[in-house]
Amino acid sequence: MKCLFWGKKKNKQKRSGLYGLRFLLLCIVLGQQKINCPPSPTVLSVLQCEEVIFIGVSLRLAGNDRVKDVIRLTDNDLLVLSKTLRSDLTVKGGFSLLGFRTCVKNTVLQENVALQSLDLLCNNIEAEGAERIAKSLHQNATLKRLRMTGNKIGNKGAMHFASMMQTNTTLEELDVSDCDLATQSLIAFAIVLNSNRSIRSINVSRPLLFSLQEETAVHMARMLAVNQTLRELHMGKHGMTDSGVERLCEGLMINRTLRYLDLRCNRITRDGAKRLSEVLRRNSTLEILDLSSNRIEDDGAVYLSEAVALPHCKLRALSVPNNSIGTTGLVSLTKAMNTNPNLTHIYIWGNRLEEPVCVAFSQLIASGRLLKDHTDVSPYEVDGRFYLAEMSHGLQRHYYWVPSYGQDGDPASNAALALNTSHCLDLQPC
Repeated sequence: MKCLFWGKKKNKQKRSGLYGLRFLLLCIVLGQQKINCPPSPTVLSVLQCEEVIFIGVSLRLAGNDRVKDVIRLTDNDLLVLSKTLRSDLTVKGGFSLLGFRTCVKNTVLQENVALQSLDLLCNNIEAEGAERIAKSLHQNATLKRLRMTGNKIGNKGAMHFASMMQTNTTLEELDVSDCDLATQSLIAFAIVLNSNRSIRSINVSRPLLFSLQEETAVHMARMLAVNQTLRELHMGKHGMTDSGVERLCEGLMINRTLRYLDLRCNRITRDGAKRLSEVLRRNSTLEILDLSSNRIEDDGAVYLSEAVALPHCKLRALSVPNNSIGTTGLVSLTKAMNTNPNLTHIYIWGNRLEEPVCVAFSQLIASGRLLKDHTDVSPYEVDGRFYLAEMSHGLQRHYYWVPSYGQDGDPASNAALALNTSHCLDLQPC
């Protein structure tokens, strides 16, 4: 649980505890209005930062911190937090009830909090809290990145976010994965993205779908055919089959802006991999492809390697762990890497790593063609035979958690952050 303040220094003014004060005042106001909102110690500890000097703010309030004891946020906490972090220059009602308007006029009420990134990972936020956040973003002009991962906002809460996206023109990244979305809200997101020109990245992984007709893939394909701003699409854990991939590829054939496609943990086989290879042959913009935990097998890997070997293929990272790929498929991928220098990151752990595969990857690493930090296997030799050991590397190994020691966001374990061009926030530590 931490608060990160990013951006260039604007001046030397200190704002110690200003947002903690704002938070406490709002809790008092809402208490007088008979709304039960006791101050959350977790939020208060984050907001009471000393010597806050910033233009933009990145606020992380994850509820799954393994190091500190945290209290997960609820819908009522978000009611206070949304008012605390509002970006307008005036506050009507609330503070005047306590007679604070005069004494904090030049501090609390007229502060423009330029919150650019808000991470609410794994809290207890539900549909009501999602509605409050969405309504606060209808006219917000600062927030660029919102992460709701792991909050059970459901279909109702997601619909509020879809409605917000119709008017909000600044939000660039929205993560509503593991939020119990349903078919209705997924279709709503796809329809809104037909006209939205600000969203660069959207994550709708792990919805609760009960239909086998691939409606979400159909609507996402139609969206990809017309959307010219989306750079990153996550559709993991959709139960997507080869027929869904086929429909999705129809839109990908036309799309010329998508850089990162995440289809991990679906039911894609060699036929789906063949369709994706056809996209790679014709669409030269795709740079990151995540097919982890599917079942493309040797045939699917061969299809992909044939596409990767083409000189115009710009794919930079391919993730195929746990795909039942054997020697034929994995060796063909190493040959494709020797042919096309664009592919620099490849992840294969969880497949059948027989000796020819171990030798091929050890040669790639020894020659410098494949860097150790750019793959999830490490070769070693015992009694003249080569083997591969697993490394904690991948596209998003730190997606759900922050390491208790070492570097947070290490490029080796989070290669997607280093490679991905969709992150539009140019935030550097002060």
